[in-house]
Amino acid sequence: MKLQNFQGKRQDSAGCREAAPSGRRHSLRGVGSMDYYASQSPLRKWNDSYKVTAAGTALLLCLVLNRIEISAAVLLSMGIVNVWANQVPLRDYIGFLKIPIAFLALGSVAIACGVSSQPAGDYWISLHGCYLYLSNEGIRQAMELFFKAMGAVSAMYFLALSTSAGELAGVLRKAHVPKIIVELMNMIYRFIFILTKVQRNMKTAAVSRLGYVDFKTSCRSFGQTGGNLFLLSLRKADTYYDAMVSRGYEGEFLFWEEEKPVKFWQAGILAMYALGLLFLFFLVK
Repeated sequence: MKLQNFQGKRQDSAGCREAAPSGRRHSLRGVGSMDYYASQSPLRKWNDSYKVTAAGTALLLCLVLNRIEISAAVLLSMGIVNVWANQVPLRDYIGFLKIPIAFLALGSVAIACGVSSQPAGDYWISLHGCYLYLSNEGIRQAMELFFKAMGAVSAMYFLALSTSAGELAGVLRKAHVPKIIVELMNMIYRFIFILTKVQRNMKTAAVSRLGYVDFKTSCRSFGQTGGNLFLLSLRKADTYYDAMVSRGYEGEFLFWEEEKPVKFWQAGILAMYALGLLFLFFLVK
């Protein structure tokens, strides 16, 4: 272990810090659940810069090679790594993919479909004065966009599910990213969890008082919750600053950072993965 930087609270489990009881499946969702899996992943012991490089390599090849086969290969391979190596339950991983899939599906439909005043494209239907049409080229472009974006998302999920925010901050610091950016990123990330927990508690209190019994009451409760959340966020910020000062904060975040050397076989896996994608590219070209 070497003392490179220290913030007071250990960063390898930033955000959500309550481990699931033994034998019970963790119940968090969204960003908090990702942070939990990052703190529990077997890959957390791997070099952080290596994981960033691996995710960046998969992302870059997915975007640059620009083939649907490559994008599908990245999507599938990263999915296998996330479920098998990061030990994320398949059901939860599919849950993580639902939001980007829904967003990209809507965008892909908009690309594949078109509206015209006369019949056009390869497939069309009349809508009383205009025509909704599809073209084979539009369908191809929509599928390429969908798989390329999903491949990129799965590569970023590999990084998010194996590397905590504190470890990413360490990688950015080694890359000579300005200190203020790294510290702001870490603060914002931590406050997301703090404010989310406060909002959840406030909503629970409102629900127990029938604050969401109908639409009008729900709107009023939502507005009051938002106003109170702003005031509480200022109070939490003061408390958070006092806690940092009591732990020796002098204007700079310092983190504990563990030495994690890159092993030869790990570098070999990344090289073989990149070469495999390039081979597939030339095979289907």
